[in-house]
Amino acid sequence: MLTPLQAWRARTFSALQWPLYRRYWWAQLLSLVGAWMQTTAQQYLVLELTGGSSAALGWITAAQFTPSLLLSLFAGAVIDRTSRRRVLLLAQVTLLMSAAALAVSTHQETVSLPLVMALAVLSGTANAFDMPARQSMVVDLVPKADVSNAVALNSLSFNVSRTTGQALFGLVAALGIHVLAGGDSSSISRLALPFYLNVLSFAGVLYVIATLPFPPREVAPQGSVLDNIREGLRYVRRTPSVMTVMLLVGLLSLTVINFNVIIPYVARAVFGAREATFGLLSAAFGLGAMAGALWQASRPNPLRNLRIGSLLLIVGTLLLAWVPGALLAAPVLALCGFGMLSLLVSANSSVQLTIPDALRGRVMSLYSLVLVGMGPPGALLVSRLIDREGPLGPRWGLTVLAALAALCVAVLWKRLPRRFPAKNGAEQEV
Repeated sequence: MLTPLQAWRARTFSALQWPLYRRYWWAQLLSLVGAWMQTTAQQYLVLELTGGSSAALGWITAAQFTPSLLLSLFAGAVIDRTSRRRVLLLAQVTLLMSAAALAVSTHQETVSLPLVMALAVLSGTANAFDMPARQSMVVDLVPKADVSNAVALNSLSFNVSRTTGQALFGLVAALGIHVLAGGDSSSISRLALPFYLNVLSFAGVLYVIATLPFPPREVAPQGSVLDNIREGLRYVRRTPSVMTVMLLVGLLSLTVINFNVIIPYVARAVFGAREATFGLLSAAFGLGAMAGALWQASRPNPLRNLRIGSLLLIVGTLLLAWVPGALLAAPVLALCGFGMLSLLVSANSSVQLTIPDALRGRVMSLYSLVLVGMGPPGALLVSRLIDREGPLGPRWGLTVLAALAALCVAVLWKRLPRRFPAKNGAEQEV
């Protein structure tokens, strides 16, 4: 008989019993640690190049996510029509080349804001194809009964890597002062080391993707790419449970799911934090997100936490607006991370378990569109509202964002699904 701890562990990590998924999960975890070190270093690099401009940070974020806004629907049709392995390998190689260019230019101190923006667009284009391809491949690696758990564990690896990568940023940047900058703490070249380490982290995930035995596609979509896109859009429009979840994710992505702008700007402009404190605040958010993903992985019902995750995220954002210092901001950011991941894992699982396999790439690309594609307008909106030179300032700006998010949740509250549609057209309890 299993002890309660053993039962919890078996339930929470059930998808890792499948060897193919386990290989992919560990390789992805290593690669994402490098990616998060790069993301954190890039945010800090932009602030260094611009003297702490929230507008510049917002524009870089917009450049990185605009390709998802423009290309996600097309990417989904491509993923459903061609080899997922080929799409993933091409996307990962493009991301590797972008990281290498950023590493070398920063090391040589030739990096500039336009170059960072151009590389952000290139990375964003690769991610427009990479994200829906990775999300849709989960069903190829685990049985359907473990799809929800695999989605939660994907989020767990994402946030373990976020916590690890962001916490390591401060240490790696400090090491870069001696390794690359000749002891000069003011030299931008010190920030190149995280970019170099990210380049190395691609080796494992490229090998795994190249060697995974992807199952053959049963039936490729017929007709033109535009016809395929319309088919995916019609499915979402005619499936209220999927449509409402996507509306919720899109609206919250436009308002409160913009911590890649909120955390670095609040850390520097409100709390006057340097690299180490900035890394710790980011890590606190990641720890909360990791706890949220673990909580979701241990629970069989992915729908119940759509509401509670949304509320925790809004309350956390409101508290962050008024905490007096970085010490109290850390647990508040952990609450934000917990709420955000509870919401996003619930949303992703509910969509994955509802859609038919033939439409998976197109529907998950639409999910990526509302989650990531709202990043550009969301980043610009958030950077404007929280700018200390703007009409509201950081604290009242965050308060307004929390209020807007609360209004969106209130409008959709009764329409959020509590049951999955069964195959016979009835609804089934989850």
